[in-house]
Amino acid sequence: MLGQDFDKLHLPQRRQVRLDTLLRLRWFAIIGQTTAVVVVYYGLDFELPIWPCMAVIVLAVWLNVMLRVRFSTSQRVEPDRAAWLLAFDTAELAALLFLTGGLQNPFAFLFLAPVLLSATALPPRLTLVLGGFAMLCATILLFVHYPLPWENEDPLDLPWIYMLGVWLSILLSILFIGLYSWQITEEGRQLAEALAATELVLEREQHLSQLDGLAAAAAHELGTPLSTISVIAKELERAIPPDSPHAEDVRLLREQSQRCRGILAKLTELSASGEPFDRMPFTALIEEVVAPHRNFGVAIEVAVPHQLAPPVGARNPAILYGLGNLLENAVDFAQKRVEVAADWSGEDVAVTISDDGPGFAPEIIDRIGEPYVKSSKRRRMNAGSETTGLGLGFFIAKTLLERSGATLNFENRAFPDRGAVVRIRWGREDFERPLTAAVS
Repeated sequence: MLGQDFDKLHLPQRRQVRLDTLLRLRWFAIIGQTTAVVVVYYGLDFELPIWPCMAVIVLAVWLNVMLRVRFSTSQRVEPDRAAWLLAFDTAELAALLFLTGGLQNPFAFLFLAPVLLSATALPPRLTLVLGGFAMLCATILLFVHYPLPWENEDPLDLPWIYMLGVWLSILLSILFIGLYSWQITEEGRQLAEALAATELVLEREQHLSQLDGLAAAAAHELGTPLSTISVIAKELERAIPPDSPHAEDVRLLREQSQRCRGILAKLTELSASGEPFDRMPFTALIEEVVAPHRNFGVAIEVAVPHQLAPPVGARNPAILYGLGNLLENAVDFAQKRVEVAADWSGEDVAVTISDDGPGFAPEIIDRIGEPYVKSSKRRRMNAGSETTGLGLGFFIAKTLLERSGATLNFENRAFPDRGAVVRIRWGREDFERPLTAAVS
């Protein structure tokens, strides 16, 4: 088992945006703004300050060209600089709206675009600043703006209460859509990071499992040549006179060969059950999971039935790590005792891990297995005040066990008993399936 607390694993979060993405989006905005101004002025024959509008658009074109010339298209922009570019887009849109009717212009809802992009790609603090800037621009445009381009004979005069509603709807849309987009993106980012950590854990566990098999194979293959070396060393030691200059070398050769045989003998004892390394009985698997967590001041009671022969499954690193993580969590929270109850039949294989600790916190029991879920309860062995537990490590354990075909159930003991109960169940065919088929 890996003795690491993956609840404390923090993968680096690089919230950088490709410059090419921002430039492409701005080109689309420039094309749309130019088309709208030209169609309104020439196509609909509405009066509007076209040259000031075109000057604002040309400023955006100039910035895009300068950025394209100055920087590589594949370059990623730091969050602060990306926020400045999005703020420029917001200010440019506000300038165009100022010249074309303010919030009376139906394109005023485009204030949402930079905030939405920031919510999906930039840190929350920058999104809040950008959203506040967009709200400020919308508020100014409610009071200060040029007339909306319209027919001179029948000018459009929108009621003040209606404009107040438009202003309020823009502000609420920025708040709600920005927050919703950030939360959805953040959940997806956390899930991707958690799955990456899961793959890392599984890779390490598989590597350790392969090392066990390689050690056993090496012990088997090296046993015969070492025996030959030992026999020859003994014969040479008898044949060479004690006062020979080579006597000490031969004696050292014999002692080192015996030492190597002792090391190989220990390697061959790695599998206490005598089973092959790629297959092991369910009872041996449970004992291998429990062994590292004994002698920590918490009694671990293992209960297995004896009426039926235990199922024999693959020595799956995913199962070993997943069960070990759940058991470690139970030991951390337990007061005095942890119970591990195994059971099997012709149809399924199950194990139940329970403890006498405080149980799962009510605020997280329905969310156990999601990445980065934290409990306000403190670990039994932690004297500090940090919130801990049931985060990334639990997600990794649950994901690995489900990949092996298991279903998990989390609950608390019924009152007046205290403690958490985790039930893991496999179909017998899933548990006994060879590892290559189980993980494919």
